[in-house]
Amino acid sequence: MIGSCLVRHLNEMGLVDLVLIDDLKTGDKWKNLVGKQFDDILSKHVLFDWLKSHGSSVDAIVHLGACSDTTEKNADYLIENNFHYTVRLAEWALTHSKRFIYASSAATYGDGSLGFCDDESALETLRPLNMYGYSKHLVDLWMKRRNVLSKVVGLKYFNVFGPNEYHKGRMASMVLKMMDKSHDGSAVHLFKSSDAKYPDGGQMRDFIYVKDAVKMTACFLDPQYRNVGGIFNIGLGVPTTWNQLADAFFQAIEKKTNIAYIDMPADLVKQYQQFTCASMDKFHKIFSQDSKVTQTTSIVDAVRDYVSYLKRNDRW
Repeated sequence: MIGSCLVRHLNEMGLVDLVLIDDLKTGDKWKNLVGKQFDDILSKHVLFDWLKSHGSSVDAIVHLGACSDTTEKNADYLIENNFHYTVRLAEWALTHSKRFIYASSAATYGDGSLGFCDDESALETLRPLNMYGYSKHLVDLWMKRRNVLSKVVGLKYFNVFGPNEYHKGRMASMVLKMMDKSHDGSAVHLFKSSDAKYPDGGQMRDFIYVKDAVKMTACFLDPQYRNVGGIFNIGLGVPTTWNQLADAFFQAIEKKTNIAYIDMPADLVKQYQQFTCASMDKFHKIFSQDSKVTQTTSIVDAVRDYVSYLKRNDRW
């Protein structure tokens, strides 16, 4: 999702000399690439062989690929796919002095009791709630232990939503699920609260529109910021309740808000983040002079724009 939208954004910037890496298999992910411009597309299984003969032509690597299913139980798979593969790619980039940008995750922050500040000095204190978050956390820790954080960029994406996520199934954003089930104005189902601090539907997330997320990602490729390294949050910096998200959805489809609250699945209760909100001070300090980068889309406007794609079954 984020990768295909980044390709679209880079194309709009005039960058078309791209090599895409994915594991497309038999699904419909390929449809996210229709209409986009790039030089080649390769399986992740042949990337390192390709680098042996084409590595000199590489300027930068943006590594967004991972299993992002927060309910995945196969720890061995997540370690191999999310941790080892990223480390191997980072080692190649560092050895060959190539720009390396990789996706970390807000899931590394765990229950949020320690806050959501992208301060590398506090990495060891974080306690992810699920194996996905831990696999991402291991990458961040690896970078720090080898003293290379200043030479790479790790991006802790918060709740990214928007076009090109049709393939994500259970892990798709709530906006897509709302459109599938409630496009006619029928009730949106939200989880009842499992924490007395929050009313039903009052749990909060830092939702960020994918168009903003890829714009913020691409700025680290800009020549004037090539010396910037470290871990950065990619979020709106504003918490939104599920109720507010549902309100924005019903505004977008021009229907009266209709919400029903249901019990949270047992497998989610112990790993559920009740609140997330990215500290964006570090990012804004670096890019404060570039309003095009720091200006983001409001939740209401983002949901309205996304719903316009969903109505047409379209991609960006």
